[in-house]
Amino acid sequence: MAVKTVQATINGQTYTLTLNSTSGKYEATVTAPSKSSYNQSGHYYGVTVKATDVAGNITTKNAADATLGTSLRLQVKEKVAPIIAITAPTVGTYLTNNKPTITWKVTDADSGVNPATIGITIDNGTKITGDAIDKTVITGGYQCTYTPTTALSDGSHIIKLDASDYDGNAAGTSSTSFKVDTVPPTLTLSSPADKLVTNVASCTVKGTTNDVTSSPVTVTVKLNSRTAETVSVGNDGSFNKTLTLTSGTNTIIVVAKDSAGKTTTVTRTVTLDTTAPTIKSVKITPNPIDCGKTFVISVEVTD
Repeated sequence: MAVKTVQATINGQTYTLTLNSTSGKYEATVTAPSKSSYNQSGHYYGVTVKATDVAGNITTKNAADATLGTSLRLQVKEKVAPIIAITAPTVGTYLTNNKPTITWKVTDADSGVNPATIGITIDNGTKITGDAIDKTVITGGYQCTYTPTTALSDGSHIIKLDASDYDGNAAGTSSTSFKVDTVPPTLTLSSPADKLVTNVASCTVKGTTNDVTSSPVTVTVKLNSRTAETVSVGNDGSFNKTLTLTSGTNTIIVVAKDSAGKTTTVTRTVTLDTTAPTIKSVKITPNPIDCGKTFVISVEVTD
């Protein structure tokens, strides 16, 4: 008998094959499923082929067939790589913690993220993979966190993240840079001297500041209960601010703050005294006195 039809069913879609007179085989050009076969049972799409002759006899073969089964297992691979999104630290961040928790997400909408390929490299160190990275399952992938076991040095650092999906597509390497700054800025005041007593109301606060890791440094000066004022800092770290003292004891608070938020504070007390002393009484004993003899002069003064 002659063959009437040959059909192939793939992923629920049936296709009719046409006889190729040259090869003598039934053929069809089929568009592969839009999704990877990795998440299918056995990691393949099972293909069912049904041949029917003109008498109505039917032969069917599928992926479970002992002879032809392996030929009926269609493997489809995606070509889209996973996406890596860094949550923290963001680019340009200043951190005061030298063991910062690094967080990121890896997602893939098809074959899925292969957790074994998730890796992190800090600076020029060895790539870290496996259980050292905490991986929580989320929709389409993993939420990842990693905390360095060794403190990072103060200064700039670069993080590189890697991952691939189950079809072997590698995500473009995602990276971010940040700075660690655990040391507060330096702050030195050249004037006024602490516990200075003066009769001049105008007082100039002078000093220098610097931070090796996270310059520029901002400086504020606060007099007594007044609002702290920001002071301009030169390229060399120098600054000055003229204040008007009030009579009595004045408290001057100078705060230097670096880009990481670390602060250094210096406090000075200055007393303004513009009242001249009062001479209340004078006594000379004895008076009158003989020539060449000594006498005592006693003066009562208040201030």
